[in-house]
Amino acid sequence: MPYLEFFNPVEETLDRAGIERLQLERLQRTVRHCMNSPFYRERFAGAGLTPDDIRSLDDLKKIPFTTKQDLRDTYPFGMASVPLDRCTRLHSSSGTTGNPTVILHTKRDLEQWAVAVARCLWMVGCRPEDVFQNTSGYGMFTGGLGFQYGAELLGMLTIPAAAGNTLRQIKFFTDFGTTVVHAIPSYAARLYEVMCERGVDPRRDTKLRIMAIGAEPHSEDTRRRIEEMLGVKAYNSFGMSEMCGPGVGFECKEQNGMHIWEDYYIVEIIDPDTLERVPDGQVGELVLTTLNREAMPLLRYRTRDLTRILPGDCPCGRCHKRIDRLKGRSDDMIILKGVNIFPIQIEQVLMQFRELASDYLITLETIDGNDVMTVEIELSDRFIDDYAAFQKLERDIIRSLRDEILVTPRIKLIPKGSLPKSEGKAVRVRDLRKQY
Repeated sequence: MPYLEFFNPVEETLDRAGIERLQLERLQRTVRHCMNSPFYRERFAGAGLTPDDIRSLDDLKKIPFTTKQDLRDTYPFGMASVPLDRCTRLHSSSGTTGNPTVILHTKRDLEQWAVAVARCLWMVGCRPEDVFQNTSGYGMFTGGLGFQYGAELLGMLTIPAAAGNTLRQIKFFTDFGTTVVHAIPSYAARLYEVMCERGVDPRRDTKLRIMAIGAEPHSEDTRRRIEEMLGVKAYNSFGMSEMCGPGVGFECKEQNGMHIWEDYYIVEIIDPDTLERVPDGQVGELVLTTLNREAMPLLRYRTRDLTRILPGDCPCGRCHKRIDRLKGRSDDMIILKGVNIFPIQIEQVLMQFRELASDYLITLETIDGNDVMTVEIELSDRFIDDYAAFQKLERDIIRSLRDEILVTPRIKLIPKGSLPKSEGKAVRVRDLRKQY
């Protein structure tokens, strides 16, 4: 087979001109298709636009943004661009803060989603002879079925282990010869912790070699720590249910940014305050337009994720744009004493200290009328139980955090295993200030 490094040689080897020609063709087709949606017909009419006004990729900026609130306001099916009897599946968020966001899929949408995920996995070296284990939840959460169907399309033996039951996960690793695993970063650390408790050496007792990680913002030091612990190459994955789920962006073997499949999506980075596009290399909010969806195409969807387009070419040969690892979310930002802080900034500092484990908790409280940040961090097995060393480590952490976030937090160094463990996304921030 030619282009052994490419799952989809035609699309993945397009040059920039080819990508943009295909994007314009698909954008115009998508906009016309969106006129089947009551929401987009009204939105275009309100903006004085018709599909004929979209003559170039630059004309995309004429189209108003779509937001998560739009999805909630049109709940459940007000944004559909096809009749409901053409849809074969829906996924939705939990809806804990109001109506859930619902995304519909046709049979073709699901097929194309599987292709996108398969492309990602192939790109990092997964092959039909691999054994793939998915530790994500199935059901409404897209990480389960998204990776499942992509791995199956690629031809791997798949183990739909689902979330939780860490001892069973490890037994599957050793008994079934798992070589590729998908997990969120905090759970990867938990897997290693339990392996150590059970005397399982991941390098000696398993065949693990590739890990896909995503769903939580995490630092480069966290990724490298996962690789060191489990003896794998860990590749960053980006996806969101509004865009189908996993398969939107993925690192190649170079591990220098996540390629967005631009034959499926148009990427914009905007200033979240001015809503204007920012130059490549500048951090802003990621905005995505779907180009290959039937049931619920979305135009200029504000993801709230903060990242940047990495300038320059990737040595892997793909010309599809790369985004940096997510810095956080514009709506996850902590404002403390007038300073904007993202939890990922704190993690980046903590992970520089080898005496610290991976788990931490940021608590915000109002004490005597002042907002206070307390960071609890578990100590690693490398910490030597010495009072003077303890005091010095605490001082060094405070100094490093103050230099990074410009405020001085309180620090609590606690024994390993003290913080509550979760099989889902780790809880990193507790904001108790609203109680005062």
